[in-house]
Amino acid sequence: MESLQNILNIVNPFIMGIYVISILFVVVFTVLENRNPLKTISWVLVLIMLPVIGFVFFIFFGQNFRKEKIIARKGLRNVDLLSNLAHAQIHRISEGEMFDNQALEQHRNLITMLLNNSNAVVTIGNRVKILQNGTDTFDAILQALESAKKFIHLEYYIFDNDEIGGKIKEILKRKTAEGVEVRMIVDDVGSWELKKPFFKEMWDAGIQAYSFLQVRFPNLTSKVNYRNHRKILIVDGYTGFIGGINIADRYKYGSEKYGIWRDTHVKIEGDAVNTLQTVFLTDWFFVSQTEIHDRKYFPTKEPAGQKMVQIVASGPDSDWPAIMMGIFQAIASARKYVYIATPYFMPSESVLLALKTAALGGVDVRILIPERSDAFVTLLSSRSFIREMLDADVKFYFYQKGFLHSKVMIVDNSLGVVGSANMDFRSFEQNYEATASFLMN
Repeated sequence: MESLQNILNIVNPFIMGIYVISILFVVVFTVLENRNPLKTISWVLVLIMLPVIGFVFFIFFGQNFRKEKIIARKGLRNVDLLSNLAHAQIHRISEGEMFDNQALEQHRNLITMLLNNSNAVVTIGNRVKILQNGTDTFDAILQALESAKKFIHLEYYIFDNDEIGGKIKEILKRKTAEGVEVRMIVDDVGSWELKKPFFKEMWDAGIQAYSFLQVRFPNLTSKVNYRNHRKILIVDGYTGFIGGINIADRYKYGSEKYGIWRDTHVKIEGDAVNTLQTVFLTDWFFVSQTEIHDRKYFPTKEPAGQKMVQIVASGPDSDWPAIMMGIFQAIASARKYVYIATPYFMPSESVLLALKTAALGGVDVRILIPERSDAFVTLLSSRSFIREMLDADVKFYFYQKGFLHSKVMIVDNSLGVVGSANMDFRSFEQNYEATASFLMN
């Protein structure tokens, strides 16, 4: 017994020393990162309550890679060209040359901010088609893929090797045999079920397929928390798709547990496709270490329609949380109404305040979320915000027909936003996301 006590006398100070060092490490690390003090306090509390597990969680999930730049964008020719064009448009706005109606003038600050924080170039002459469900989306995607003559670029968070995925896979293999270039990026976590034989099959067929930020030992680092959540498809540089729909059967057929999966996607034709292409090729450089900037991937196009579009991309490596800032500014600019559909409602403090401020100021703010969710914890988290939002006269509605997966915002019938970003902190801070803003010009 005395021997055991002696051991405890030695071990306890050792454990306490590690405990204190762990907390000091987190505090010093977060201070050096110039992190929000509230986040620092939160991590310290986690360490106090769960010293060992908390430290492991901090190593894997607590670090901020925005300044580290997981993807080095500057210096890439496509990105530099986009930056130059964005600065030229900022100058035109300052000279009063770009806006000729009240709807656009209302969103001048939003447009300028997106040019500044993410080089979200304003494109005109676009044709935009809203695809309101998986059936319409996959029909349009399959038709576009069948029409490909030069290249196909796909980037998806989830690509399931099921019926829909199998159809797309066979088209890609056939198109490659016809001489069409096919490049494919899938997120390693979102598409976890895709095994090595799938990628071997793709490469054997001539399809260049990569998984984004692989989670494999010994590369299992804190970057596991930063996922590529984008859903992008570009065909021949003339047709592009963006939105919330992944490549999976449930988006068309629903699921036994949740019923239909209600989602929204967009088909774009016009110069906005060039911006989508830049987003894809930047991510392509990251996964393949190959820079592609041939003009054949950015064909000159005649106007396909009359819609004004800004493609906004952001992630943990971008200079600013561009999508979150855009949502904040769009809400702040609202005069009549803000309508939002999102599967997960866990907004940042700034967006939460913007919504409550708008509602208290007389703006009709309505938020549509699913009654049932594919993640119980996020469902509880989303509902935890409802009481304080109702107190500010924000209206909540529950989608009951199945699972709502749409990520949509409409402001004053003059601005629409569709993309991959949820109304939550992961999409705002940790995921690679892309959205399209449509202005009623």
